[in-house]
Amino acid sequence: MTDDKKPFRKPAPRPPQRKSNPRPPSSPSAPPTTGNNNVASRRAPGGWDAVASWYDGWVGKGGSEHHKRLAIPAVIDLLQAKSGEYIIDIGAGQGVLAPYIAKTGAKYTGVDVSPKLLDLAREHHGKNGRFLKADAASLQTTQGITAQSYDAAVFLLSIQDMNPLESVLQSLEWVLKPGGRVVILMTHPAFRIPRQSGWGFDEGRKLIYRRVDRYLTPLPVPMKQHQSGVTISFHRPLSDYINGLGEVGLLTDRIHEIPAIDTGLKKHRDKAQESADAEIPLFLGLRARKLMLT
Repeated sequence: MTDDKKPFRKPAPRPPQRKSNPRPPSSPSAPPTTGNNNVASRRAPGGWDAVASWYDGWVGKGGSEHHKRLAIPAVIDLLQAKSGEYIIDIGAGQGVLAPYIAKTGAKYTGVDVSPKLLDLAREHHGKNGRFLKADAASLQTTQGITAQSYDAAVFLLSIQDMNPLESVLQSLEWVLKPGGRVVILMTHPAFRIPRQSGWGFDEGRKLIYRRVDRYLTPLPVPMKQHQSGVTISFHRPLSDYINGLGEVGLLTDRIHEIPAIDTGLKKHRDKAQESADAEIPLFLGLRARKLMLT
């Protein structure tokens, strides 16, 4: 789905006059996102239904290695879920987060727009909570969800599949209790821009670097899949998320920038690879809290 899907190989010998040469990424492959949550982002027949089986095979019942080693631990750390709390997972996909929330004693609800992904979620994790069909941009229209009914919300690798962002954040604010919180985990929007960023190798310095072709301008990007369906990823700068949350009364209080290191996903890394992995984050996690009523 991204340039990070290419396998890493050392550069072939080059003529002396060439100072640098782009090469495939040093970091592990970036994971696919987790479900489609907004009808506006369905740009192919069947939307995420068309790729549900492929996606489930890629991620698996318990999540990909990126989910298990990086993304989910970051979410749990930021979320700090408590027993008895009500948590809504917006863009639940096939529900990989559900058992982790259930272990805390919190009550889990997963929502997604794809019926096929929801069927897989109920099959895999139905005992850990409930799953509802819902559009992330209009939770107000979903039977079984009421205003100000959740202590916390999570977007696990899903918010970059949603558009328009303003409607999604307004819907989020509607569902959260005063003082409630949201945790968003996404591929880092400053460094991992689909089709607009990649890895390069500076042979003179023996340095792997991240190339970013564009950043500030929002951009919808069709993502290649292994089936007939095509999904859309919506790149936005970080300021769109922080400012958008603030405009609906959700103030960001913590940010984690998560490198792809110590994952066990890659072997035989050289010094350049290790440095690039440690310095250029793969994921961004942020937490925001809804202002208390006065």
